[in-house]
Amino acid sequence: MFHKEGHKIIFISLVVLVASLLLIDYLIDLEWLRKSLMLVLLGFFLLILQFFRNPKRIGQLHDNHVLSPVDGKVVVIEEVFEKEFFNEKRLQVSIFMSPINVHVTRYPVGGKVVFSKYHPGKFLVAWHPKASEENERTTVVVENSIFGNVLHRQIAGALAKRIVNYAKENDTVTQGTDSGFIKFGSRVDVFLPLDSKIKVSLNQKVKGGVSIIAEK
Repeated sequence: MFHKEGHKIIFISLVVLVASLLLIDYLIDLEWLRKSLMLVLLGFFLLILQFFRNPKRIGQLHDNHVLSPVDGKVVVIEEVFEKEFFNEKRLQVSIFMSPINVHVTRYPVGGKVVFSKYHPGKFLVAWHPKASEENERTTVVVENSIFGNVLHRQIAGALAKRIVNYAKENDTVTQGTDSGFIKFGSRVDVFLPLDSKIKVSLNQKVKGGVSIIAEK
């Protein structure tokens, strides 16, 4: 199953692939070169399919849990001052996604969307310290009955050139459902209350909509 954000790109890539294979077969006589080029093109197409895959996830939905919004590796767990929405200290958990990870962004908690904003910006590498403030990004805050306001921020990376955000203010959303999509490499930050119990460790691999990153 592929995410709707990839349907157009997959179709165009398929047309280009078929046309390129026919052209290579027609123009190149050297068998080893022809097969090599065909394999490279097929490999590239398979990478595109992998990037836009959207596996169904069945997590244990619970208001006492914060689920990972994305697939990837935990790269930051620290207390920080969040200045866009809270203007106070929060626990930040950041998850880095490589180009081969599933790039669907899911709501870490359920509740009411009270804030949703897009910020144009740079395309620094996603692990850069200033990426969360200077890169293209979106900020979404969901009011949850247990955790209060939980913020998650999609951050574009050096390869990501488009962030898709489905969250609209006053929407009632379900934990684990699609919040958006980031194309080609990125990271997501989650900001939690200071009394949250973090359930992940640095460099741990997590799955969006399944792995529990915090609880109360």
